[in-house]
Amino acid sequence: MDQFFLNIAATVNKYLSDYILIFLLIGVGLFYSIKTGFVQVRCFGEGMRKTFGNLNLNGKKDKKSMSSFQALATAIAAQVGTGNIVGASGAILTGGPGAIFWMWVIAFFGMATIYAEATVAIKTREVDAEGNIHGGPVYYIRQAFKGGFGKFLAGFFAVAATLALGFMGCMVQSNSIGSNMESAFGIPAWIIGVLLVIICAIIFLGGVDRLASATEKIVPVMAGIFIVGALVVLVVRIKYIPATFGMIFRYAFQPQAIIGGGFGYALKTAISQGAKRGLFSNEAGMGSTPHAHALAQVKNPHDQGVVAMIGVFIDTFVVLTLNALVIISTLYTADGPLAGGVIPDGISKANLAQTAFGTVFGEKFGAIFVAVCLLFFAFSTILGWNLFGRINANYLFGRKNPKACRIVYSIIALIFVFLGTLASNDLVWELTDMFNNLMVIPNALALFALGAVVVGVFKNRGK
Repeated sequence: MDQFFLNIAATVNKYLSDYILIFLLIGVGLFYSIKTGFVQVRCFGEGMRKTFGNLNLNGKKDKKSMSSFQALATAIAAQVGTGNIVGASGAILTGGPGAIFWMWVIAFFGMATIYAEATVAIKTREVDAEGNIHGGPVYYIRQAFKGGFGKFLAGFFAVAATLALGFMGCMVQSNSIGSNMESAFGIPAWIIGVLLVIICAIIFLGGVDRLASATEKIVPVMAGIFIVGALVVLVVRIKYIPATFGMIFRYAFQPQAIIGGGFGYALKTAISQGAKRGLFSNEAGMGSTPHAHALAQVKNPHDQGVVAMIGVFIDTFVVLTLNALVIISTLYTADGPLAGGVIPDGISKANLAQTAFGTVFGEKFGAIFVAVCLLFFAFSTILGWNLFGRINANYLFGRKNPKACRIVYSIIALIFVFLGTLASNDLVWELTDMFNNLMVIPNALALFALGAVVVGVFKNRGK
C-alpha cells in the first residue's frame, strides 16, 4: 500500500516540481525583484537592522499577536527544519553539488517573494470584535480574486495547507527526529514519538503567546549550535573550501559530469532538485510564513516585509549553505567517499549529513551532533507549521466554534506527529512535497495579482 501511494505522489511531484513550480517560483521572485528595483538588495541592510537592532529573547506576551521578532522567529522556526539538513542532502545526492547553486537562485528571488507575502499579509489581515488577528494567504487570495473563484482558490489553499503543514509536514519532522535519535542514541523511534506528543500538546494548546515565547528562544539557540559545529568542520577542511565552491558552480552548469545521463536531463535534475528542496527549505512563495508575519505588530507593512527577507537569508544563505559546504567539502572532494559522484551502499539523504560531520567529529559524535540539531530544527518547525495549519483549519471549520476546532485539530495533529516516527521516510517526504507544491499555485497567482498593492507599500515605505 505504501508503494502505491508513493508512486502516485512521486508522479504528481515530478510534473509539478520539474515544470510548474520552477516557472512560478522564479517568475514571482523575478516579478517583484523588478517591480521593487531588487528590494532584497536595496533594503537588505534595513532588514538586518530591524531584525537584530532590538533583539530580545523574552518579548511581549500577547494571546492575539506577536512582536516583529517573534513573528520572524516563528517563521524561521518553520523554515529551518529538516529541509536544511535532510532536504539539502537529498538535493545534493540526486542533483549533485550544483543543486545548491540553484537553491541560492531560488532563495535570492525568494527574498523578494517573501517581502511581498509579508506585506500583503499585513495589508489584508482582519481584526475581529474581540481583537483577534486573522491573516494569511486565504485572506489575500480572496482580496486578489473576488467572488466564487477567490473563494475556491482560498479554500483549495486552506485544505492543502492544513494537510501539508498541520499534518503531513509534521510527520516529516517527527520522522526525521525519530530516525536520527534512534540511530544516534539507540532510543526506539516510537518512544521519541510519545515524548514529542506530550511536549507538543503543552505548546499547541497554549495559544499564540506560548508558541511565540518558545520559538523566540529556540531559534537563536538552535541556529547558534549548528553554525558553530559547521564552522569547526569547515576550519578543519579549510584547504578544500575553494574546491567545494568550485564544484557548486561547475556542476550547476555541467551536472552530467557528476550525476550521469545526458546534459539536458542532468541540468533539469539539478535545477528541479534545487527548486524543490529550496522551496521546502526557505518556503518563499509557498504561503506558509505569511501566517506568522500577519500577526506582527508593526507600524508599516514594509517593516515586516524587510524582516521577512532576513528569514530567507538566514535559512538558505547561512544554515543550508553551511550544511552543504560541510557535506561537499568532506564527502565530494578528492579524498571523500563520494568523489566523482559514485554513491556507496548505505549512504542516503537520511544519513548523509551525519556521515559528513562524522568525518571530523568521529562517527558516533557526528551522528549525535546532527541528531541534536535535527531535534531542534524539526521540533521548532512542528511548532510553526502547527500554527499555520491551525489558522487554515479555523478558516475552513472554526468560524462558529474556534475553540472546539482548535482542540480537534490539535488532537489530529498530535496523532500525525506520532505516526511520523513510525512511517516510511520516502512516502512521508513525497506526500509532503506534493501538498507543499499544491499550496504554491493559488498563493503565487494571488501574489501576481496583488503587484500594485506591494509596489504601493514599497513606494510609501518612508512615510
